[in-house]
Amino acid sequence: MPEDLLNSAASKDTYDASSIEVLEDMEHVRLRPGMYIGGKDERSLHHMVAEIVDNSMDEAVAGHATWIEIELHDNGHVSVRDNGRGIPTDPHPKDPSKSALEIIFCTLNAGGKFSGDSYQTSGGLHGVGSSVVNALSDHLRVEVARNRELYAMEFSKGVPQAPLAKVGAAPNRRGTAVTFHPDPEIFGALTFKPSRLFRMARSKAYLFSGVEIRWKSGIDDGETPTEATFHFPGGLSDYLRETLGTASTYADAPFADTVSFEKFGVPGKVEWAINWTPSRDGFIQSYCNTVPTPEGGTHEAGFWAAILKGIKAYGEHASNKKAAQITRDDLTTGAGALVSCFIRDPEFVGQTKDRLATVDAQRMVENSVRDRFDNWLAGDTKSAGAILDFLVLRAEERLRRRAEKETARKSATKKLRLPGKLVDCSQNARDGTELFIVEGDSAGGSAKMARNRKTQALLPLRGKILNVLGAASGKLTSNAEISDLSQALGVSLGTRFNIDDLRYDKVIIMTDADVDGAHIAALLMTFFFTQMRPMIDAGHLYLACPPLFRLTQGAHRVYCVDEAERDAALARGLGGKGKIDVSRFKGLGEMDAKDLKETTMDPASRKLIRITINEETPGDTGDLVERLMGKKPEMRFQYISENAQFAGELDV
Repeated sequence: MPEDLLNSAASKDTYDASSIEVLEDMEHVRLRPGMYIGGKDERSLHHMVAEIVDNSMDEAVAGHATWIEIELHDNGHVSVRDNGRGIPTDPHPKDPSKSALEIIFCTLNAGGKFSGDSYQTSGGLHGVGSSVVNALSDHLRVEVARNRELYAMEFSKGVPQAPLAKVGAAPNRRGTAVTFHPDPEIFGALTFKPSRLFRMARSKAYLFSGVEIRWKSGIDDGETPTEATFHFPGGLSDYLRETLGTASTYADAPFADTVSFEKFGVPGKVEWAINWTPSRDGFIQSYCNTVPTPEGGTHEAGFWAAILKGIKAYGEHASNKKAAQITRDDLTTGAGALVSCFIRDPEFVGQTKDRLATVDAQRMVENSVRDRFDNWLAGDTKSAGAILDFLVLRAEERLRRRAEKETARKSATKKLRLPGKLVDCSQNARDGTELFIVEGDSAGGSAKMARNRKTQALLPLRGKILNVLGAASGKLTSNAEISDLSQALGVSLGTRFNIDDLRYDKVIIMTDADVDGAHIAALLMTFFFTQMRPMIDAGHLYLACPPLFRLTQGAHRVYCVDEAERDAALARGLGGKGKIDVSRFKGLGEMDAKDLKETTMDPASRKLIRITINEETPGDTGDLVERLMGKKPEMRFQYISENAQFAGELDV
């Protein structure tokens, strides 16, 4: 081997101290943004604004700011301003060559919230928010009005462009203003959505009644106001009333209150509002130090424990023995609930703070809410009786459904009650079996001839199923398509779903490769996500990949899933002689059994997309609902496709 090649090979195999790469703070954030803001998607992009807004909210909650302004500029920049104390600009004691402001924006784990001396409760705790936003922005400018002087500093990709400068006098101004633009190298073509930032601004005002939130937007999307001011003295009570709108409720006024944690010897408080309604499905939104916790946590657990114990105690006092059957699941059905707590040094799961993990929060919230709930029930017996009757009915319905015989696979001694259109497979064991959910009878006819009768079953759908988002539970159970689907799968819906009852190993959505098919697929995936989520988590849900084109040249035949693949195949050639014949499939019903088997159903030659939910960046519920169930089916289908992964190890 030549000497230069020998040296090259040796260098590749060498693993010594020189192989260890040390990244500066800003470099590491840019290389691994998922560790700090959850990823590079739309949710993560908007989370950057939340990080800056949370710093201003901490100033407001601490009593140093009375207003916060959030402005979306027409060039894609966002500005967050407040009239708080202003970020310190004097030299930092540990590095006098740098100002405290530069340390905050260029160093991870630097901030004023670790000791608790500057803030009793705060949402920005990890000391990474400002520096992470700085690292992931191609331009960021900070202005600080402090001690009647105005200071400014600019950064690009986390690197200071010039030292902190005093730019003039500011006799009538105080506070901090941060303006930044996300770096396209990180986020690509993603841009801020006015509607999403508008909702964030409004929710922050609800969470702290002492602050005024001002919203401005230089981008008019036709739906979101370009200017608004939010100030809600009623806090979460106002928020709940607006959320429920005109829906009828079992209590004339929500059970709402605010209780300080002083009796526990710690700073902080909990605020809540809850009411029950027969008009819509239940929901809960929780927050800690004004930061949304979409995955709940200990404060939510304490809240529901207090409500459950309180309603059971009231039922016992009212001599209603059936109240003992009520569970948390019964409580959350039809309940609209908001919970917001402020605590010192909260512990979150992850930098994006999706779930609260502080153990003491459960005890403090439960004790605070329980005392007030008992008094509220006793003081409003009309509302208390209506709520108790509703919850008892929910518990009875749950127990009745649990007692019903679940659909099981055919056996020698028992005949199944299965949907008439289901074409079942012959194998009794679940392992290795597949259910294809197909679009219409014509597609079902081709699939019936193409399937493996032993392991592959078919269920044709009659058009588009019910959009389950926002549908009342009664509508779900009475819908024929959903009833057929749950019977074929052998499972119940929602909280009664038991994955052990699932009759098939794989559930495969097989629809036409057009917009209508995409819409049906999106509706089905939304149904499974909302009603049978454990099935997705366990890896049982798949999407078939039928081709759009068949290319034939003599004895050579190639299938293509889209125009790009078709064009590439035409340019490459099929290896045969003569003209290449191009056929476009208008739907699965037009494909003969041989084509359908070879391309879509035979495990030896097909491709499947396994539907997964990325646990590292699950996204908040509002964003998922907006993208999946908005007005454009293409947007829904695109979201699922982008977040799915090919199950190549199984079926390619």
